[in-house]
Amino acid sequence: MRISANRERCIGAGMCALFEPAVFDQDDADGRVRLLDSSPRGGHSAVREAFDACPSGALEIAES
Repeated sequence: MRISANRERCIGAGMCALFEPAVFDQDDADGRVRLLDSSPRGGHSAVREAFDACPSGALEIAES
């Protein structure tokens, strides 16, 4: 699994960080998504939940 986050599209809702804090965080300066791990080894179900919960569609998942 490979994850990308579009910071320009992000509205800073923080749902991604809530669902999977090992992979996503929020930037202290603007509240937008910060990707901590673009290729997580585990926790795929939480990453998918974060993807589904993102109100702006700023997250993308590609299967590898």
